[in-house]
Amino acid sequence: MSQYHTPVLLEESVGLLAVEPAGTYADLTFGGGGHSRRILSDLGPEGRLYGFDQDRDTLENRPDDARFHYVESNFRFLRGALRLRGVTEVDGILADLGVSSHHFDAVERGFSFRGEAPLDMRMNQRGRLTAADVVNDYTAEDLTRILGDWGEVETPWKVANCLVKARAAAPVTTTAQLVGAVKPCTPKKDEAKFLTKLFQALRIEVNGEMEALKMALEQSLRVLKPGGRLVVISYHSLEDRLVKNFMRSGNFSGQVEKDFFGRSQAPFDLVTRKAVTPSAEELDRNPRSRSAKLRAAVKR
Repeated sequence: MSQYHTPVLLEESVGLLAVEPAGTYADLTFGGGGHSRRILSDLGPEGRLYGFDQDRDTLENRPDDARFHYVESNFRFLRGALRLRGVTEVDGILADLGVSSHHFDAVERGFSFRGEAPLDMRMNQRGRLTAADVVNDYTAEDLTRILGDWGEVETPWKVANCLVKARAAAPVTTTAQLVGAVKPCTPKKDEAKFLTKLFQALRIEVNGEMEALKMALEQSLRVLKPGGRLVVISYHSLEDRLVKNFMRSGNFSGQVEKDFFGRSQAPFDLVTRKAVTPSAEELDRNPRSRSAKLRAAVKR
């Protein structure tokens, strides 16, 4: 289990969740189970924890604990999945939005540019869309959009044109072929950084990550009890912006609505004014945590 994924900001995130022994909690990103096990250690016999994950590879990480309930589902279905299990409200929600180390290390899943594998990138192996579909079937305009929006690639139109040119000669179906296809527009100096952004953009598109995050955040308002806590760890600026704006205002624009008397209608009180980031010690231990930002809020 420890090899599956090293949990990021473990003590900080569970601490901000302020676990009540008899409470009901949802871990939206079960993965290797590190955060879930830490939550369970603070729960009493009456407490309950629902761990969400759409990837069947995580099934074997389930703790043997009657208080834990595994939910094989994308967290975009948070409210419905809980209601199916007779749960209408929870005391806290935790989400660690990072891709687990397992996905990068399991080369055959196609998440990493190191090694050759089918161009897949589906978190849910039953999903229809693969990264190969995106690379080979999307228009140049759509590729430009996702590379710019999801990957924050500096010259997305140039990279999109590289892909269109390469696929005209032969379909791009492996990670190595993808790296080769963008070779003409890969900067010599920051090759790894560029490829990380490219692979990130495709992964986000394949898994509908931004839409899923928006849906989960909106549903958190309906599922959390008053006084319940929302704790989120994000890893890039797009996610962090959505989380920060939502916690501040209850919407994704970040604009706080006010009533007739000028009183804030924001549904949350912020617990973290500024994002919490990993300590130097954690960065040494787990370099993959370097871009993590942790935010927490309490529902009014």
